[in-house]
Amino acid sequence: MHLRKRRKRKGILFLFILALLFGLYLYKENTTIGVTFVEVKAAGLPESFNHFRIVQLSDVHDSEFGDNHLELVNKVKILSPDAIFITGDFIDRNRYDLEQSLEIVKQLQGVAPFYFVTGNHEISTNDVERIKKELVELGVHILTNEAIMIDNEQGEQIAVGGIEDPLSSNLDEKEYVEQVLDNTFKDVPNDIYKVLLSHRPEKFEVYVDRQIDLVFSGHAHGGQIRIPGIGGLVAPGQGWFPKYTSGVHELDKTSMVVSRGLGNSIVPLRVFNRPEVIVVTLIN
Repeated sequence: MHLRKRRKRKGILFLFILALLFGLYLYKENTTIGVTFVEVKAAGLPESFNHFRIVQLSDVHDSEFGDNHLELVNKVKILSPDAIFITGDFIDRNRYDLEQSLEIVKQLQGVAPFYFVTGNHEISTNDVERIKKELVELGVHILTNEAIMIDNEQGEQIAVGGIEDPLSSNLDEKEYVEQVLDNTFKDVPNDIYKVLLSHRPEKFEVYVDRQIDLVFSGHAHGGQIRIPGIGGLVAPGQGWFPKYTSGVHELDKTSMVVSRGLGNSIVPLRVFNRPEVIVVTLIN
């Protein structure tokens, strides 16, 4: 009888230690930023843009990363990017704190030019014009269904376009993305390398159909819970076991980089899914 009680106590102690260790792991996993390095083979990229480096920040959701976002800011500075892309959900509609997220941009002033597109959270605040205004005042390029050219000292160019999140329209999401993409790059010559910032990765087939060279997206939060060997568990717009939650996806001549993002929204915890900064180097 005493032996059985001792075994039971040992079993309970073991489960307690296991739960404690898993809790510590989850805490570290959700509060430590990882850096993911990606090289994209970019056919048609001008020679002078070879090794052009882009840092992607996605789905910040008004999260904090140390005092004045010091952890995030230092990581980005060390990476020495040529451009910084913010691919939507910079803020969170449920705990809206624009000043807190703007501090990231303020701390990174002068590191590299910023380019921004909205996500569904910016649109759903009904404060999107103020968000854009504050970002513009900090020198951020706002891409609202338009493309601009990035020029370098050698006189060569690439085009960077961005589309407003589909939540801004009453159209069917696929129809909306098709329509705005037809206009976004309409003034860009066909031989110019085209980069698109679009919050939603589930519209990949449309990006491929419109012959975009490289897409940066987020929204899926890595599937929130990642199952080793399988991938993400669930994502908005994709449902269970979504296809586009992380990494680089390629079809025909289009590559799409999907960020797991930095923050959380409705679901407060990530599992096997560390917040990430993505660094993309273009290789011709």
